[in-house]
Parts: sequence; structure tokens; C-alpha cells
Amino acid sequence: MDAVPAEVDALAAQRAWNSDKPAEHGRKGATEPPEGEHFAAASAAVGASTTSESNDNDKLGGAAAPGVDTTTAPLSRVRNDATDQRLTTNQGVPVGDNQNSLKSGLRGPTLLKDFILREKITHFDHERIPERIVHARGSGAHGYFEAYEALTDLTRAAPFQQAGKVTPVFVRFSTVAGERGSKDTARDVRGFAVKFYTDEGNWDLVGNNIPVFFIQDAMKFPDLVHAVKAEPHHGMPQAASAHDTFWDFVSLMPESTHMLTWVMSDRGIPRSYRMMQGFGVHTFRLVNAEGQSVFCKFHWSPKLGTHSLVWDEAVKISGADPDFHRRDLWEAIEAGDFPEWELGLQIFSEEQAEAFSFDVLDATKIVPEELVPVRPVGRLVLNRNPDNFFAETEQVAFCTAHVIPGIDFSNDPLLAGRIHSYVDTQISRLGGPNFHEIPINSPIAPVHNNQRDGMHRQAIHRGRVSYEPNSLGGGCPFQAGGAGFVSFAEPPQGDEVRAKPEKFAEHFAQATLFYESQSPAEQRHIAAAFRFELSKLTVPAIRVRVVSMLRNVSEELAAQVASGLGMPLPEPMPRAFKGKLTPEVTASPTLSLLARPGEEGIRSRKIAAFVHAGSDVAALATLQAALTGAGASVRVVGPHVGTLQGEGGDIDADASFENEPGFLFDAIAVIGGDQPVEALSGDGRVLEHLRDAYRHGKPLLATGMAARVLSMAGIDVEDDQDPAVVIAGDALSEEGVRPFVEAITAHRNFDRETDPSLV
Repeated sequence: MDAVPAEVDALAAQRAWNSDKPAEHGRKGATEPPEGEHFAAASAAVGASTTSESNDNDKLGGAAAPGVDTTTAPLSRVRNDATDQRLTTNQGVPVGDNQNSLKSGLRGPTLLKDFILREKITHFDHERIPERIVHARGSGAHGYFEAYEALTDLTRAAPFQQAGKVTPVFVRFSTVAGERGSKDTARDVRGFAVKFYTDEGNWDLVGNNIPVFFIQDAMKFPDLVHAVKAEPHHGMPQAASAHDTFWDFVSLMPESTHMLTWVMSDRGIPRSYRMMQGFGVHTFRLVNAEGQSVFCKFHWSPKLGTHSLVWDEAVKISGADPDFHRRDLWEAIEAGDFPEWELGLQIFSEEQAEAFSFDVLDATKIVPEELVPVRPVGRLVLNRNPDNFFAETEQVAFCTAHVIPGIDFSNDPLLAGRIHSYVDTQISRLGGPNFHEIPINSPIAPVHNNQRDGMHRQAIHRGRVSYEPNSLGGGCPFQAGGAGFVSFAEPPQGDEVRAKPEKFAEHFAQATLFYESQSPAEQRHIAAAFRFELSKLTVPAIRVRVVSMLRNVSEELAAQVASGLGMPLPEPMPRAFKGKLTPEVTASPTLSLLARPGEEGIRSRKIAAFVHAGSDVAALATLQAALTGAGASVRVVGPHVGTLQGEGGDIDADASFENEPGFLFDAIAVIGGDQPVEALSGDGRVLEHLRDAYRHGKPLLATGMAARVLSMAGIDVEDDQDPAVVIAGDALSEEGVRPFVEAITAHRNFDRETDPSLV
């Protein structure tokens, strides 16, 4: 730059040689890198691209502030609101007519020179980007993470440096197998990805609602996804694993058995995103300021508890509302019922890990909580919905490689592949290497480096220096040294080989642990799920192979599945592990959903009040007051939406028996009266909705004569053994609602389950 040659020369002359060079060699430089040598310029003009940078206008604004990266300012910098604004093209040209294309005469041909039409259609043609190969269907929200205490003894990671520290987050939940337009309630793994916008850069904790995975090595990930996706010859089934190619693959990969028991359990069909756990899956490292490391596993526990759908319910919901989970999350946040999770850490040393009967680098294994308790360290609260689904939820890019000082990787071979895969995927999806500049992905920490250009570059870099080391920029930006990210200095493990440790060969002990730790109802559901999935296969040999694998998990489970498939029990699958194993834990109650009920009460539950013309307005008002006072939401469902003439006044129906079936709700109350019982009893839709609720174990309430409606649906209203069927008097009181609230708090009564159903 020629404008201030003397100052440029003086700055460059301060760096007579590269004094950082000696630290590049030897172990000390690797573990304690020095801060990069850098010098201050005599004036801001030295680093300028042009001497004219002070010439301001409405587009340019002022010169760049020293050391400031404006692309990381809050998202308000890019929010766009059109209130009271006229329509324009993308170039800001006001559009006079947005109804008609430009033609040669009223009935003449459309003209090529209609640049407004061309811009509008061209942009529309390119509005969609490639969907994610997995986790395509997702839902997201903004919020914050708040640390309970300082964890400086364990890690220098920014979110854990002091009690009460708040870190902004964006969280995306997703299904794995289905395409972007598939349904929410498919039996599947759910993604649980958290982007922490820390003051030391972005940290992405990219996990699932299940703590283990199907495979042990990233080499098999493409095979797994190809197998579980719709079969390529006919593109079916969508968002489901009940087909030949998936079960063919996993039955030849016995390490998947543990994961299969989780997915076939109720964990595979969560009640809502707000009521499911999240896990980091892999073993990570925490590293403190002194370079000391411990192993760590991450757990998210929902404040509302872990709750799931039952299969028949999930199938019916997917037909009535494919967006059930997405809608649930959105409406809860809009209503101020902010979802909350507690972050817990399992922390253990390498010496402890070596002593375990399993390998902590094996992603198909958990560390039972009886061995290493989960330590609560903070809470996650989601309190703001996105402004725009595409710009935020669809374009957010999570990458396992995004870690910050204090968080490091273990040698988990599945994690190693994910570190590469996620970044590589985003480059393809989001148009190039600058996806980090999309507002939802940009950090709140300033970004300063020598990366330049590429598709969709947004930052406008000042000056002519784009390399390091340099003297023309005063050595800036300079390496941070020990204040920056320093990889944990792990000693080498041995020869370069393609193999797995011996402990990886034990495939069944933890699957047995999981199954044996479930309640009887959950065990029934696991067997039913295996029967359903395997009954969809067209190749009997694959069924035989899966059941032979299950015999190594539980003879009881294998027998139930085989019986339901009308097949004899095959010989158990030969085990790859030939050693002797003594599991430390043979029963872990915390693995059951029922062990995690969450907070007491019915906050954010959805209750249907079935009414008809003549229903008791006073009873409805009492019910609504009691339930909403306890934090639930009540939908009044009638034969049609709008006004109904009730007994004692008008009733405003929010929904109808036709447009919101009963299985969309957590519980149903039927409001009686002199007239409506006959009409409700004669409506086949009402009776079917009540039967569904009963089969699904949900609480039911009938006021006064409305007990007859339940009887017409085949429900035994005289059964005193069922606390979730509540019969109240005509004059419903708050005291009369209390047993119903208690039943809703318990979620379901699985004692109703029989096969076939009694109702």
C-alpha cells in the first residue's frame, strides 16, 4: 500500500524475523503454543485497503472499526420486516404491478424483457436447497444454557466457567430416516443437536435421543444409511425401518443389537420433543486450563420427564397431523411453556475406563449410571421460536468438529468419521465453504483469519494481508497460543491397523441390560415392535437371522417375537466375543422411561373436552378453570366448530370430532347434560375417539349422564380398579376434577393393555 509507506515500512521492520518459528518444533510447542508475535500499527490507515475508506455514504457506512467483525452481530442485523413498506425487486426497484407479466398488447405474447417476472420466477425456481441425507425433517428453537456452577477444575470450556453464566443456543430436533416431507411420529431415532454460541466460538453438541448407535466405526455409516433409507428400486418405505434392506444389514452387524432394543422400545416414538432425553452418544474429553483431561458423556434430561406414544396412537397421529411434534414444540413456546432440560455429565478417568468390562470408545455401549452417576451442571431453556423456518431451522449447520477450548475428542472411530462428514455435508448443502457466514451459523465471537473468497462470501475484508506469518499487517491476525484451542496431547496407541479392540466384539450384554431394565409394559412394546417390523419383511431368512440374534439378548423376547411371526425358535447366533465377561451392572432402573416422570403436574398437556348441543356450560367452565389453572390447555371439541347452544349458555367449540380426533390429546373429558348424551352416544366418531383413548391408556372423565357415552364405547365405567376412568357428578366441582388431574399426571394406565384389546 502506497498511501502511508513510511508507517507500513516501520511496521514491517519491527518483525526482523519470525520469532514464532522455534516453537513449531518439539513437544513444548505442541502442548504450550506461544501467542503469535504481533505489533501495533502507528495508525488505522496502515491496515486499510484504500486511502478513501473514510468517504462515507448510505451503503458503505463508516470504515471498519479496528478488530471488529460485524458479521457476528446479533441476528437483528439481518431481520427484515415489510410493515408499511412497498414491494420491490431484489435490487430495491419498486414494483408497480405484481399481478401481470409484461405483454405485447392485452392478448399478446409475454416479453422476454420483463425483468421483474424473470427475477421472481428465477428465484422461485431455486428456493429449495438439497435436504440433509439424514435428519432431513427437523424443528428448531432458540434459547439459552445456564451453568449451575463453575467447572474450571474439569474444563476451560466457556459455558462452564462460572455459576449462572448464560450462553445463547439454537437447538434442532429431527427424525433420522425420513425425507423432509415425511411424518413426525415415525418409529425412528431422534436427533438432538445443540449449537452453543459461546464467547470462544461455536460448540455443536450433535447427539440423539438414544445414547448408543448402530455401528462402531464410521466406515459403516454409508452402508447403514443406504440400508435404512427407502429401498432404491421403488422408493419405499418412507421414514420407516420395517423393510428387508435395513434388517438384512443389521442382522449381519450384531453390534447393532443394543441400539435395536432402544429403537424398538417406546424411545423410538416419543410423545414430544419436549419429553425426550438427549445424549452426546460418544465419549468426549474435558480439558482444563492446566491441560489435564477426563472422559465425559453428555446427558440432556427433560424437566417434563420422558414420555412416549404407543404404536397405534403414533400411526393414527401421523395421518391426522404429520407435523405433530413440530406443532407441539412451536405451540408450547408460543404459549410461554418454555421447554427445559438439565445437562448432566458422566465424568470418569482413563484408569476407570480401562477397568470397565466394555470399551468407552465403542458407540454401541453406554456407561451405566450405577457405575458413573450423572452430575447435573446446568439447564437448557428454549424460549423463542424462529422468525423464519428456512433461514434458521433449515439452514442451520451442525458439525461434530465444532468444538471450543476445553472440549476435545476421544478416539471413538465413529466420532472420527463424523468430524469430517458433517462439515463436508454442509459444504454441499449450503453452497460452499462459507456456510458459517449464514446468520444462524455465525458465532457471536469475532472471526478473524486468512480464509478468503469462495461461493457466497459475505465478509468484506479490509487490507491486503491474507496470509500468516506477515509483517505488513503487524503479524495480525496472530495465533492465540495457550489462550486458543490446544489439542489434548494423547500418547500414540500403537501400529497403524484396520481392526477393532477385543472388547468391541461383545455385542449383547448391554442389550440384555436394557431389556431386563424395562417395565413389563415396555418389554411388551419392544416385542410388539420387533414383530411388526419383521412381519413386513419379504425374505423369511432375514427374520430367522434377527430372531437368532435376539436369543442372545433374551430368550423371553426371542420367543415372543418368534411366536408372533409363526416361526420356530432358530439356534442362537454365534457370538463374536469368545472371552469371559462379567457385567458390572445387570439391572439399571434409570433405563426405563417410567423412572423419569419429570415434574409433578400437567403443565402443557393437551386435554379435549367433548361437547354437544345441551352440554352443561357450568361443568365445562369448572373443568377448564381447573385444568388451565394447573397449566394444561383445553380444546373444546364438538360436532362442528363455532357456537353451540349449551345448557346455561353458549359454548364456543375450538375443534370438531372430524378435524381433531381424540388421539391427538393426552386425555378426554365428556361433558354431560340432559340432551347431549344421546347425540354423543350415537356419533360413531365420538365412540371411536373414546375407544382409542382407552386403548392407549389415556385418562377419561365423564360428567353426569355422560358415563353412558363411555359405556356405549365399550368402556367399563364400573371398574373401580382403573384410576384413569373418572366418573363425576352432574354438578362438577373442582374437587371432582382432582382425580382426573392425578390420572393425567401419571400419563397412562398400561394395565389396560391386552392383546387383543378388550375395547
